[in-house]
Amino acid sequence: MAPVPGDLVELGRMTGAYGIRGWVKIQPHAAGSSTLLQAREWWLRKPVVPGRADPQAPAWPVKVLKSRTQGSTIVGGLQGVVDRNQAEQLRGCTVWVSRSAFPAAEDDEYYWVDLLGCTVYGDSDGQCVLLGVVEDVVDNGAHAVLRVRRQALDEQGAVLPMLDAKGRSLESLVPFVSAHVHTVDLPNRRIVSNWPVDL
Repeated sequence: MAPVPGDLVELGRMTGAYGIRGWVKIQPHAAGSSTLLQAREWWLRKPVVPGRADPQAPAWPVKVLKSRTQGSTIVGGLQGVVDRNQAEQLRGCTVWVSRSAFPAAEDDEYYWVDLLGCTVYGDSDGQCVLLGVVEDVVDNGAHAVLRVRRQALDEQGAVLPMLDAKGRSLESLVPFVSAHVHTVDLPNRRIVSNWPVDL
């Protein structure tokens, strides 16, 4: 079996069989459809707990023979899966694709997975100030939103997490739109915005 790539990204979940010829149905995660449709190899993982992915669970590759959209889902034919019973056995598996297999993004477009872990800077009285680190990217229907785990610098310049009175991490939700996000520098893992650090 081929070695498991170290850059796998979860893009969807198998929801069952499609038709009687062994095709599977996948519910893609947000912004995962185009990559799933273009990839010729998917990696599958059985979830340890139903409904929860485990990036450490064993993964195995499947060759994608054909795939297409079907409403809000993706359906596809996989090598070696020839009937409905075999397809049903894959229900619940998470679907992963190597990041190296993603098609190139257009100018001013970004894969959400590439934004995770970037340091975000915001505005404080016209000064560019550390806001925190991108923990997640969510879609609110109109646009993407960066969920930023708040950080601050102490007097010695060390980065410290910002916590509430109960010791929980503070976060900011930054709309990922050009009005608020001015620079995305992926090589340096840096995002500059005008989002107020005091919100």
